Amino acid sequence: MRAIIQRVKHASVSIDGKLTATIEQGLLVLLGIEAEDSAEDIAWLSAKIVQMRIFNDQQHLMNLSLLDVQGSILVVSQFTLHASTKKGNRPSFILAAKPNIAIPLYEAMIVQLEKDSGRKIQTGSFGADMQVSLVNDGPVTIFIDSKQKQ
Repeated sequence: MRAIIQRVKHASVSIDGKLTATIEQGLLVLLGIEAEDSAEDIAWLSAKIVQMRIFNDQQHLMNLSLLDVQGSILVVSQFTLHASTKKGNRPSFILAAKPNIAIPLYEAMIVQLEKDSGRKIQTGSFGADMQVSLVNDGPVTIFIDSKQKQ
């Protein structure tokens, strides 16, 4: 499971010109799922997301977590995080999980994030053509892969 985590002042998702989800201070999480992902990946990644100390304290040091600042989360599915660009100029997405596998894992991740954060999670719509807007705070953007745990 891969995630791009962006600390945001504001983020939103629109589908067909209609605003479907929005958050203020918090994290925009772009989530890529592969077929081998499991409940272990979900638990590990969710804990990392809500406990990662990437928000500024009073001394402007990144010492606070999403929990500390009572921030929100917006999760958007993004199969392109598993793109392979090894051959040619057209990315291959063969590593990305098919919807019958990815959707239950995506939904389980949302449930786990709600449990770990104690807040309702805002989401995009799996498989939809979405327009994502954000004001990246910092900017702070972090890539996490549950298989590499780095």
